[in-house]
Amino acid sequence: MDVTPLIIAFIAAIISVVSTWLAVQEKDLIIATLFSAVQSTCYALLYYLLMAPDIVLVYLPVSVGLLPLLTITLIKKTERFEE
Repeated sequence: MDVTPLIIAFIAAIISVVSTWLAVQEKDLIIATLFSAVQSTCYALLYYLLMAPDIVLVYLPVSVGLLPLLTITLIKKTERFEE
């Protein structure tokens, strides 16, 4: 049994939890959006390792491309820093 995918999945899960925590704690909303994109990338890797490539094909462009772009556009119309 090859344990390499399990190790990669474990590391991706840890990185996603840490980046989610950093996104919640960050006061700069642009940087929080980037942390959220990192978390989404780790989730896409986990979906791929769990043999769900069709979900990755939809999840990756939406969560890493479209959602951060829309969020940054909305942040530009409001304030960048949270009080």
